[in-house]
Amino acid sequence: MNSGQIIGREEECEKLKNCMESDEAQLVLVYGRRRVGKTFLVNEFFENRFDFKFTGEYKATKEVQLRNFAYELSGQTNKEITAPKDWQEAFHLLYVYIKSLPATEKHVVFFDEMPWMDSRRSGFLNAFEYFWNSHGSAIKNLVFIVCGSATSWLRDNIMHNKGGLYNRLTCRIYLRPFNLATTEAFLRGKGIEWPRFNIAECYMIMGGIPYYLRLLSPQLTYNENIDSIFFRKRAELWDEFEHLYRTLFSSSEKYIKVVEALGSKRRGLSREEISEITNFPQNGELTRILNDLIDSDFVRMNYFWGNKKKKSLYQLADYYTLFYYKFIKDGYGNDEHFWSHSIDSSSRIAWRGFTFEQLCLDHIYQIKNKLGIGGVLTQHSIWYKKADEVYDGVQIDLLIDRQDKVITICEMKFSSDEFVIDKEYDKSLRRKMETFRLVSGTKKGVGLAMITTYGVKKNMYSDIVSRQVILDDLFEDNRW
Repeated sequence: MNSGQIIGREEECEKLKNCMESDEAQLVLVYGRRRVGKTFLVNEFFENRFDFKFTGEYKATKEVQLRNFAYELSGQTNKEITAPKDWQEAFHLLYVYIKSLPATEKHVVFFDEMPWMDSRRSGFLNAFEYFWNSHGSAIKNLVFIVCGSATSWLRDNIMHNKGGLYNRLTCRIYLRPFNLATTEAFLRGKGIEWPRFNIAECYMIMGGIPYYLRLLSPQLTYNENIDSIFFRKRAELWDEFEHLYRTLFSSSEKYIKVVEALGSKRRGLSREEISEITNFPQNGELTRILNDLIDSDFVRMNYFWGNKKKKSLYQLADYYTLFYYKFIKDGYGNDEHFWSHSIDSSSRIAWRGFTFEQLCLDHIYQIKNKLGIGGVLTQHSIWYKKADEVYDGVQIDLLIDRQDKVITICEMKFSSDEFVIDKEYDKSLRRKMETFRLVSGTKKGVGLAMITTYGVKKNMYSDIVSRQVILDDLFEDNRW
């Protein structure tokens, strides 16, 4: 076992270590967004030493999957194995092989991309249930690891299985993207030393996804890297969007349609608005699509302050997808040096502004620590008031409601220097706070926190800010 070279996965490695030290059979689920490093984590931790490893093939038939299974088992046993006729026979062969191994040692079986094994009418899931209940769960020295990117399949068939696998999981490992601190450490490990301003902007493109970050070269500048990876002809990620969604979701065109709708409105959309834009009825299918996108970390649900679910908004939260819609979808191939040529463009500045809000929402833990409320029970939410004859329209993208009777309204601004509050913005902030007090009817204290790149410049209007968080603070802790 090796965890020394794995960056930012200490908790996950500890869980795997505990599984290896357990005196009971272990059924372990490792799941998370595609490209987040699930296979890498398992391979590195076990140093690619498995008693049996099998990887599902995308859109392959049952016959092809079973033939591949036989190939892998033949290689592991050094015996010629005929392709089994069905998955029941395949798991029987696996059981016979496991029982032939030394009883005094731990044995690790790794099924990667398991959702791809369960092709239509394959009988895979029933066979796996039977294997685990009849044999696997009784082998005390067995650690069986299940992995995959199709989170919805894993959720329905492994985590929330109501049949033979009900309550059978012994360990769940949810792999999140890196946060800013881990991203910085990862880049340093690659010999990349960039200012945190550039690392943050890179994060707003790649979202802390290890697969994407590995494509960065220490021989290129930050802007040259982005050009090379995204805008060069036939660049590594030029077709990532189609591959990403089509390999995760059946009927992917419906998921893409919902994502496109959310991409058109950065503040997010209500369920009703999504239905209206996509022409999808508000039924169970739409619920499933939205839940699948949330489980896969592509969409976040921002709850309305006061728990008014009907006013909650679904927001596109995947950084790569946001970047794709903003800069790649309609502009790919027009300029192979687009990112280098657009350093101070208005579109890039605007994109940084609204994507920084997403970055802040993904670093609530660090924000709370800097505000001194890391140990206080809080809820973070959104709040908005549509314009009417009495009030101007108001949108609060981050509101932290504390148990100690204080509400913090957070304003998030990404700039290349200290942020300047001028007369007009001061007026806007005061109107926003007053509108919230009056319309919400809250009796709690209301304060304003500014989350900026380099802080708020001291002037005649800056005293409206009660607390500040700067970019460096978001790098302070590698926990979520």
